[in-house]
Amino acid sequence: MNELIKKAASLLEANEVQVVIGYGLGSAKRPQAIFVTTPAGCEQLIFDNRCIQNLAVYLTKQEIRKLGKPAIVAPLPVLRSIVQLVAEQQLTEGDLVVLGIDPDGKLLEFSSFKAIESFLSDHKIVIEEKYLKKIEEIKNMPVGERFAYWVELLEPCFKCYACRAACPLCYCTRCTIENNQPQWIPVASHLQGNLEWHVMRAMHLAGRCTDCEACYHACPLGIPIHLLNKSLIQDLSESFGDYGPKISEPNMLSSFDPDDKESFIR
Repeated sequence: MNELIKKAASLLEANEVQVVIGYGLGSAKRPQAIFVTTPAGCEQLIFDNRCIQNLAVYLTKQEIRKLGKPAIVAPLPVLRSIVQLVAEQQLTEGDLVVLGIDPDGKLLEFSSFKAIESFLSDHKIVIEEKYLKKIEEIKNMPVGERFAYWVELLEPCFKCYACRAACPLCYCTRCTIENNQPQWIPVASHLQGNLEWHVMRAMHLAGRCTDCEACYHACPLGIPIHLLNKSLIQDLSESFGDYGPKISEPNMLSSFDPDDKESFIR
């Protein structure tokens, strides 16, 4: 932790960055995002296993960009999200300084986005066994029972959109849900509206989700909406192999391979 504080302070002192996006303790002594603009303020920075918010969500916010060039504290989920944002041309080389944190809590420095991509090639997304079992259980349900399962799971949702706000890849300036001419997704938090919203969002993230679980952690009702994303990650891994963000390759669902085994592509 001292190494992180020292590095962040030195970046601000040398004016190499104007803000450090990191984790600090909030009023309830719980980790939250903080935006440090002075070397002395870096003493507020913390990092431990409670720091689960995906800070990459702030990299596309105009309010943060106005503060100047940022440095960002980046454990694995944040690193993956940065690479995906680069792949989608939301970030360019030189936009930020990445203060990586490896799984052992060691500070990492990267010379380029390609260096982050190379590092991540040794740290693939792996769905935990407890989720794999749940996904398999759901997939083995008869179709009608499976549909009823998702409807019941999503029924408590009251459309606060915390999941959208916490996701670094939901960066559209205007979401489909906010369009009313035409209105594609019902705004009301009823069974149809909830199902359509969450299925639509999951499909928009298919092939892009970095499995950070920010949507689940942000949900005030604790609805396990990340199961949809994890199930799609599993499906895409089985169908296309080697799932994960890459700068050098197109998104799985935004490109095609003429040699694809599915006949519809021909």
